[in-house]
Amino acid sequence: MLVGIDIGGSNIDGVLVDGNKILKIVKNPVDKDNLLATIKTAIFQLTADQDVEKIERINLSTTLSTNAIIENKISEVLVIIQEGPGMVNDFEEKIPYLENFDGYVDHRGKTVVDFDVGKVVEIKNNEAYKDIDSLALVTKFSTRNPEVENKLKDLLADDFSYISLGHKMSGRLNFPRRVYSSYLNSAVAKVFVSFAENIQKALAQEKIFAPLYILKADGATMTLEEGKDRPIESILSGPAASFMGMTALSQSKDDEIYLDIGGTTTDIFFLTDGRPLYQPLGMEIKSMKTLVKGLYSKSIGLGGDSYVRLEGKQIKIGPERKDRPLAFEGNYLTLTDAFNALGLSDLGDVNKSISGLKILGDQMDLAYKKLAEEILNKAAKIIFDEVKSDLEKINSKPLYTVKEVLENKKLQPKKIKLIGGPAKALAPFIESAFGLETQVPKYFQVANALGACLSKPTFEANLQADTKRGYVNIPELGIYKKIPGTFDLKAGEELIKEEILKKARDLKLEDPQVEILEASSFNMVDYYSFGRNIRIKAQIQGGLLYNLWDQGDCND
Repeated sequence: MLVGIDIGGSNIDGVLVDGNKILKIVKNPVDKDNLLATIKTAIFQLTADQDVEKIERINLSTTLSTNAIIENKISEVLVIIQEGPGMVNDFEEKIPYLENFDGYVDHRGKTVVDFDVGKVVEIKNNEAYKDIDSLALVTKFSTRNPEVENKLKDLLADDFSYISLGHKMSGRLNFPRRVYSSYLNSAVAKVFVSFAENIQKALAQEKIFAPLYILKADGATMTLEEGKDRPIESILSGPAASFMGMTALSQSKDDEIYLDIGGTTTDIFFLTDGRPLYQPLGMEIKSMKTLVKGLYSKSIGLGGDSYVRLEGKQIKIGPERKDRPLAFEGNYLTLTDAFNALGLSDLGDVNKSISGLKILGDQMDLAYKKLAEEILNKAAKIIFDEVKSDLEKINSKPLYTVKEVLENKKLQPKKIKLIGGPAKALAPFIESAFGLETQVPKYFQVANALGACLSKPTFEANLQADTKRGYVNIPELGIYKKIPGTFDLKAGEELIKEEILKKARDLKLEDPQVEILEASSFNMVDYYSFGRNIRIKAQIQGGLLYNLWDQGDCND
């Protein structure tokens, strides 16, 4: 049996799955003041009458790290960088505590100027940083040679409870993105680690010892222990769950639009020929560009709980969520109340929804049902305008899928698929606004939890070898060692496959399949010497454990 839990802005959804059968579903409101209790309750509801020893895995999708950054509930972090020569960056604008020290490593990983230990000790002893307990260490080209970062960690390990190293964030090059990734990783670490340890303790008290996994932004999962090391990987975990849930519930072969309409936001995704679009370099959060691999998505402030009001003579919807709907003892009119008034849902006290619409309708000289229709048409138009704007931006650049770049392809969506609590009620309005066939799959209310539940564990690694220097480096796996001059592309592919499979065995992954995503070898001539620069990107194949759409009719 598998358990999937998705913690959204308004609701927590959970599923218990055995094979291709959904045994149990839960949907509860989120108590933001006691998130841990909310999660524990959902898990216990799902497992109350089950043999918990048969639970193989519990997958969580949480916006904890994202929310901590957006709401500025993060730890203070000292960021120490070795920038070296080259372009000057403006890190100070976004990073409050930043120090730079001398020395640098070149693009091939060769130490050109060693660092001054005294300068680093001086930074450490600065009185201004005495209360800071989290650290990020980033040196340029550390993916080619991590020695300086590793030495600094050994030097500073006793002075900080959490340290992020730049070369551990990603094996890909991009110094500014690595700095922001490392900073954010340390900034959310305490919040995430506390959350993870409390979940583990709570489950252990109930004698539930199933492995715990966290959904990443790319739609794959990592173990909770890996999450403690790289909590930044869990940013935008919620949208990834949405996408994986829709993929599990419906087969796609064309250009399509996926919409997840939740209580607080609507997440937008695009497919090209049935394949998801990815962020080419990494996710961006709060104007900081990272190296975190992720699905292309856009979130807008519109959902079932979005605040509806009159401004002048215009209906305004969202982007804020003021309260629960009137139907649930809230104090503000919402989209859910409009659904209730039209008989598209019967949530809570429908009469309270109708009363609220009548009050607003009297101000506009509109019958309450007509007003409800206008509200929902307006909501669909907001989504349409956002999608149209996004499509224009996407089609002005190459499209990126997980394996290739589509230079001349233009997205021309032919179909829309909706999930989320309000999906079925809003579907006809979306279809009218877009003029495209609109489908709502079965289990649309808990598709996010299904996506989290069925997503496979995976990870990516990048190999870089320089036969002239005689070193190979796989940052994500902590490998940095000497190689013979005869080392070639084939040897590199064999090495990275061997090391990834070794990690997969440590994680007890079932039947892991390694795929090479990129592989290249460049000859290098330096005066009279010759060498090769070898670069390989590989990963454990991600995706879903299995689809539900091929187990029967999933269209509702």
